[in-house]
Amino acid sequence: MKDTLMTDEPQWLVLARELQAIAQSGLAYADGSPFDRERYEAVRDIASRMMAMGSDEPAPRIADLFAGQRGYATPKATVRAAVFDAQGRILLVREVLDHGRWTLPGGWADVNLSPVENTIKEVREESGYLVRVTRLAAVWDRARHPHPPGPFSCYTLCFICELLGGAPATSAETSEIGWFARDEIPADLSLGRVLPAQIDAMFEHAANPALPTWCD
Repeated sequence: MKDTLMTDEPQWLVLARELQAIAQSGLAYADGSPFDRERYEAVRDIASRMMAMGSDEPAPRIADLFAGQRGYATPKATVRAAVFDAQGRILLVREVLDHGRWTLPGGWADVNLSPVENTIKEVREESGYLVRVTRLAAVWDRARHPHPPGPFSCYTLCFICELLGGAPATSAETSEIGWFARDEIPADLSLGRVLPAQIDAMFEHAANPALPTWCD
């Protein structure tokens, strides 16, 4: 039996996500049987309806999202960059897709790039700055932290980064760029991407390089 006791997520979300994963993996290995495919598609439909009932997303959008997933279901991966300047301030960007809320630069990890390469790319694209990744600070399981409900299991790799150069520049994904001291973190954070406690943890890591990587 899977251990779901450590998550604070609502049980409907955990079960809907697990049903989606069962359906996705089942469809990947159904061996062409139309009866098996029908059963797994029915399970996927139940998962999408459960997700819609518990969230603000319309059922057709969730159904399309689930139907687009192929192969064995595994957690998705995102990267986040904790970039600090010479004054000890952290870099945040406003996310266009989340009503202009602030977050650490980052996003879904692209294929054919390492986690470090993905992190450097995301910082450059979202802020205009050039950075060097110095160490992995945290590997967070989204379900183990009080983020808003999300349809998929997701791991976030958060890296401490050194500022090398570049100049602030917004993008199609970001509308503003800013540097913030520890006591200046904006209240309007994109909580689906990063939490106040996680940003605070990055300040701890920046101040003490000997701290071990946080792993959920």
